[in-house]
Amino acid sequence: MKIGLFFGSYNPIHTGHLIIANYMANYTSLNEVWLVVSPHNPLKSKSDLINTYDRLEMARLATEQSTRIRVSDIELKLPQPSYTIDTLTHLKERYPEHEFILIMGSDNLNTLKKWKNYELILRDYEVIVYPRPGEITGEFRDHPKITITDTPQMELSATFIRKAIKEKKNVDYFIDERVRDFIESKGLYR
Repeated sequence: MKIGLFFGSYNPIHTGHLIIANYMANYTSLNEVWLVVSPHNPLKSKSDLINTYDRLEMARLATEQSTRIRVSDIELKLPQPSYTIDTLTHLKERYPEHEFILIMGSDNLNTLKKWKNYELILRDYEVIVYPRPGEITGEFRDHPKITITDTPQMELSATFIRKAIKEKKNVDYFIDERVRDFIESKGLYR
């Protein structure tokens, strides 16, 4: 099976994440998409992150009715901080029957040279890219292992949602109803 790995902090998971995952699962050659909840992206600040298990539960709630999108907690079992190449290597060893393909936004493609062992990623794995605001720049645009998709773009961010929740604004349609109820029940992002 071809498994697309869509890494993120999902702090919280929102409609934009789900649209990308659904597009990848249904409009590309992937059989499934695994949302890999990252405890901490080494290129981002950890200060805004809520408990990893709450982020994992929200991702599960948002995808529980999907047959082709799953949630993975694999990075919780690996050393911190999480590096994509280490996770890919671990998954390849654990599930040799699957072909793993990396899903990333064009903003990440533009900064790929900052990633640990990015050369190995490009040598050993396919990468499917979804567009983000701004132009795709750099040398990787035409790389043979990279496919740029026409995934619908949304300028929706977890930062926007956290701010809206803190300001007690309505976030209906930005996040799944079950995720919203979970956030409210735990008083998250207040």
